[in-house]
Amino acid sequence: MTQACKDPVIHNQWHPLTSLDEIAQGLVHDTVLLEQPLSYAMDDTGALHVWYRTPAQPAHTPYDPAKAGNALPARSKHGYLWTCVGKPPKDLFPVPELLEPDRQNVPTGVFGVNVSAGRTIENFLDMGHFPFVHTGILGEEPRTEVKEYDVEISESRDEILATRCQFYQPKAALASESGADVEYVYRVPHINCALLYKSSPGFEAEGRMDVIYMFLQPMTREWTRAHTGMCVIDLENSYQGIRCFQQVIFGQDKPILENQFPKQLPLDTRAETPIRADKSAIAYRRWLSRKGLTYGVIPAAV
Repeated sequence: MTQACKDPVIHNQWHPLTSLDEIAQGLVHDTVLLEQPLSYAMDDTGALHVWYRTPAQPAHTPYDPAKAGNALPARSKHGYLWTCVGKPPKDLFPVPELLEPDRQNVPTGVFGVNVSAGRTIENFLDMGHFPFVHTGILGEEPRTEVKEYDVEISESRDEILATRCQFYQPKAALASESGADVEYVYRVPHINCALLYKSSPGFEAEGRMDVIYMFLQPMTREWTRAHTGMCVIDLENSYQGIRCFQQVIFGQDKPILENQFPKQLPLDTRAETPIRADKSAIAYRRWLSRKGLTYGVIPAAV
């Protein structure tokens, strides 16, 4: 039997439900968040609605506010619909690159993953798997070394930032014409969301970077929907081409993720043997521990 989520840390967060372009206007859609069946819709005026699912409003039928259940907050941000089942924070983390006119903002799909949200974030932060999981694209043997990099847990911004990350990649992006040492910056501004900034082919001299994001929807402690996307300075390749490129990458990650054991993330940094490449993951675990998160994780022993 599924246990109800009672963790206030995760209750009082904004959570993604879908990209806006996947909502059929005027129809009811169903999903699950933190063990709770939810419904959502965009009405004929473009307003967004989220509520606890009721039999009166089955999925794929016309939205009728009179038949909707108890309403939850609904917010449009970063091209996605977000909701909160507790007390929502005043705002969501900023991603200013999404507003720049010379970029393509491409939601690259949602993937169901039989693993906790924390495990999924941890894999996203791991450069060490590139040569072995994404061979010929994000890495290749024998270039397997993860060079020294810096990790900061910012108290003022309440986020994790990993900088000076570099890795050789045969094809870092769809626009790449050859292999290169790629500069990375990892950012974790939300317990279940992470962003990766990487040097953009042709724009390295300007210091501009592409953005790859992962916004996670924890359905249960061990089932996650990963909403993925890219914000790239690439006006030559098609929307569909960019989307397919990133789907290949996540498709390679999915079986690795689902073979993780335990499926929930251990917060004790001694639970799994750390190496230098795991600095970001260690910082992430410590950050979650400080917040007191208990859902989808194995708390550190006191």
